[in-house]
Amino acid sequence: MKKYKTFLSSDEITNIHVVEWIPEVQPIGIVQIIHGMVEYIERYDAFARFLNQAGFLVVGHDHLGHGQSVRSVEDWGYITEFSPARTLIRDIHKLRKETSKAYPDLPYYIAGHSMGSYLLRRYLTHKGSGLAGAIIIGTGSESDITVRSGLMLVRATAKAKGWRFRSPKIQNMTYNPSYKSFDTTRTDVNNSWVCSDPEIMKAYYSDPRCSFTFTTSGFEALLTTVLFDNQKKNIDMIPKTLPILITSGAQDPVGGLGKGVKNVYQQYVKAGITDIECKLYPDMRHEILNEPGKQEVYEDILDWITRHKQ
Repeated sequence: MKKYKTFLSSDEITNIHVVEWIPEVQPIGIVQIIHGMVEYIERYDAFARFLNQAGFLVVGHDHLGHGQSVRSVEDWGYITEFSPARTLIRDIHKLRKETSKAYPDLPYYIAGHSMGSYLLRRYLTHKGSGLAGAIIIGTGSESDITVRSGLMLVRATAKAKGWRFRSPKIQNMTYNPSYKSFDTTRTDVNNSWVCSDPEIMKAYYSDPRCSFTFTTSGFEALLTTVLFDNQKKNIDMIPKTLPILITSGAQDPVGGLGKGVKNVYQQYVKAGITDIECKLYPDMRHEILNEPGKQEVYEDILDWITRHKQ
C-alpha cells in the first residue's frame, strides 16, 4: 500500500511530497530512499515494493525542485537561493525524524542514489548516529580542483544571470571523460549512460519530470556537496561503527567507471570505518536499480540490510 503526505520544507515555503510504501505485515525495519538529480521518488516504486515484500516500510520524498515538491513546473531544477545543499539535508532529516517518531523501535536505514548518494554522504557526517546502516548507490569522486572550477563557473553565472538561470554550458561541464563512449544527447536510448534498458530510457526521456535543466541553484547544491564529501575532516566525522554499503555499476561514468567508487571506499577505510563493503556490477551503468539484472542488486541490498538488522 502507498500513502502520500507532505511536510513543510526547510525553505519554509514549499510543501515536500512524500511517499510511504507500507508492507502488508507488521514492519520489521525502515528504509528511507534519497533520489537523484532530475528525477523523483516514485521512480523507485519497484525497489520499494520488493523491500515491502521482505517486511520493510519504505519512505522517500521529492527533493525541492523535483517531482511534486514544487509550487509550479517553473521551479523544477531550482532549490533555493540561500544554502541550497543545507536545505536539502534538513529536509532529509525532517523526514527521518517524522518517520522515526511514528515507528520508534524499528531499525532505520537510508539509501541514496546518484545526487542522493552525495547528499547521504554529507548527511552521515552530522546525522549518522542512530542509523542501522547506509547504502550509497551510484556515487563518485571528483578532484577538488575540478569541483572548485565548476563552482566558480556556477557562481559567476548566477551573479550575472540569477539563481534560476539554466545553463547548457554548466550542464555539459558535468560530463567528464568517463562519459565519452555513451550518448549524452538524450537521443540514443540504446547507448545512454543512465541505463542500458531501452524501455526504461524511453520512459525516462519522455517524462518532463526527468527532462528539465538544473538551475544554477541546483548545481550550487550539488557541487558544494561533492566538495564537502571529499574533505578528510568531514569524512572523519562519520560514525566509525556505522555499517555502510557502497554499490555501483562498473560502467557508470558518474563513478568514473568504478575508479571513483573505489576511491570513496578507500577514503572511508582510511577514516577507520569498520563495517564497510563495496560491490561493483561489471556490466551495469548508472541506475543499477533499473538495469537488466536488477533483481540481483535488489537481493544483494536486502541481504546486506538483513545481515545488519539490529
